[in-house]
Amino acid sequence: MSVLTPVPPMPEVTIPLNLLIPHGYEHYFNRSTDRPYFTRRCFSFRGEPVFMPLVHAYLHTCAAAGSPEYRYIFDLLGTELATNAIKHTRSGTPGRTYTLKVERSVDGLTLICADWGSLDERCDRREQRYLTPLDPEDRLTAESGRGLGLVDRLSTAWGDSGQSSFRRVWFRLDYDLTNSAWLTV
Repeated sequence: MSVLTPVPPMPEVTIPLNLLIPHGYEHYFNRSTDRPYFTRRCFSFRGEPVFMPLVHAYLHTCAAAGSPEYRYIFDLLGTELATNAIKHTRSGTPGRTYTLKVERSVDGLTLICADWGSLDERCDRREQRYLTPLDPEDRLTAESGRGLGLVDRLSTAWGDSGQSSFRRVWFRLDYDLTNSAWLTV
């Protein structure tokens, strides 16, 4: 009978951010309002959950000029689109990426998440149920699938490109939270 020896605790590994963030893009991740007047920001993330802290920093920086509620909702909805890209598309396969593009206007921010499309090559647009929020009754008992329901209820507007091979899902969030259910909570 052989005795298994436990695996010793692994040390924490720190990777310098300059290996992940190209020179000239550092201000995309500093969570500061030092450049609040941008009109467009775009960054491609590796399709791995380990990079989600960078996604949070990117979204917080883009929304830094907004109120604390606005920043919270923008981050919540943006990470939902990023998580869906990793979990439900080819962007989550090894070596793939997804892109988050933020467009700023006087009224608010629009976030576009571009991914590598459906995991199922034979996917037909009419069969993309994962792009449809669950009915309110189904949300209560479902184990997953609530994310697009949040996007639907908390954003000012949202939609998708309708392409299964290279999809773009977007939402718009006005600074005054127009049409957002957040105001009714």
